[in-house]
Amino acid sequence: MKKHLAMFFVVILGIVLFAYVNPDYESPIVNVVEEAAPAVVKIEATVYSATYIDPFIQDFFKRWFGDIPKQYQQRGTSLGSGFIFDKEGYILTNQHVVDGAENIKVTLLDGTTYEAEYIGGDKELDIAIIKIKNRNAELPTLELGDSASLKIGEWAIAIGNPLGFQHTVTVGVISAVGRKIPKPDNSGYYTNLIQTDAAINPGNSGGPLLNIHGQVIGINTAIIAPSEAMNIGFAIPINTAKRFIDSIIKTGKAQKAYLGIYMQTVTAELRKALGLKVEKGVFVTQVIKNSPAEKIGIKAGDVIIRVENLSVSSASELASIIHNYTPGSKVKIVVNRKGKELEFNVVLGSAEKVEKETLQATKFAGLQVAEISLGDRETYQIPETVRGVIVKESSNAYIEKGYVIFRIAVNGKSYDINSVNDWNNVVRKVKKGNYVAIFYYFKGATGIFSFGY
Repeated sequence: MKKHLAMFFVVILGIVLFAYVNPDYESPIVNVVEEAAPAVVKIEATVYSATYIDPFIQDFFKRWFGDIPKQYQQRGTSLGSGFIFDKEGYILTNQHVVDGAENIKVTLLDGTTYEAEYIGGDKELDIAIIKIKNRNAELPTLELGDSASLKIGEWAIAIGNPLGFQHTVTVGVISAVGRKIPKPDNSGYYTNLIQTDAAINPGNSGGPLLNIHGQVIGINTAIIAPSEAMNIGFAIPINTAKRFIDSIIKTGKAQKAYLGIYMQTVTAELRKALGLKVEKGVFVTQVIKNSPAEKIGIKAGDVIIRVENLSVSSASELASIIHNYTPGSKVKIVVNRKGKELEFNVVLGSAEKVEKETLQATKFAGLQVAEISLGDRETYQIPETVRGVIVKESSNAYIEKGYVIFRIAVNGKSYDINSVNDWNNVVRKVKKGNYVAIFYYFKGATGIFSFGY
């Protein structure tokens, strides 16, 4: 009996002691969540897609008219996350969350809902800003931190709405910085991303990645497919977003920088043929006259190997890195010139600068065009001798974004297109029943798209 009684007291004593392990401890993550969660919002964006439509009809409208009539489209909802960073109701999120939305609704932690308006954004950067309309109370906000000072292994806290589960919190660490991943449409790269093992799922897009002080260090944007890997997520560094906030709010666009070179990815064949002293990098084939690259001393034949602390291995990657900066930014570029490494501090120019006055182009055949800017020439490698207008948006099945249209023929009569004004003058005269041929340039080749209007 005494033995059993002793065992009973030992068990009770163990339970009591166990219950009081770290009795006053509270995870600092609790404080971060309590402070930050009220400023994180659930975003529901109404979008239309041509999911249920006869493929022939879909192709017909896209090819000739660009836009598929609403009666043929299905209404859907894009779900994502965002966070309020300004008392006026401005919210940062991903462009792909709100792209093409007709109505946007945001829901706060306390259940309050607001209508929001799209202010602007950029598909390449995948950054967008929306704003709460008719706010009736003071709004909570998040402080924007400094993603340049991140260290591998420090805490990372994600708050968002994965799969619709509102204000879900996941915790991990900063797994890596300076990561690059290809974009889903193969149009380039996401560069200089933060990698984290804090669980990120569909619906987390646009939500904040926070440090242990409750400051935003990134915008959650992408994951590796669960079938390939677990807990590998990526966020856009908040410093990248901060560079573009002012221009997006003021103009609706991200004013991006350009370097001013024509370039080619270094391949094994190119390296051997030219006797290059590098295994990878971006070969400068030509420097644009009066460009930032020329002014600082970068020359044709140089191989760009690093921008700031990021190594570069392809032309599209270099373009994406440069576009992460705003005009006037000073960046360190390292080149290999005949086996010797040289370092240049380059003040980047404006990718939007064009040589003539910009006019509003008339949309035609599913194409929205613009004057060719210096940034366009660098991004799409358009020689200075090529004149025309560049396709900025396209729902045409045959002519894509980045194509340069230099001539249009209508019923056998040909018109050179050297500017938006030329484009407008021609397409506004096209009538039903006319036969049209559009001449275009893309990546060193030319082609013709012809159709009956």
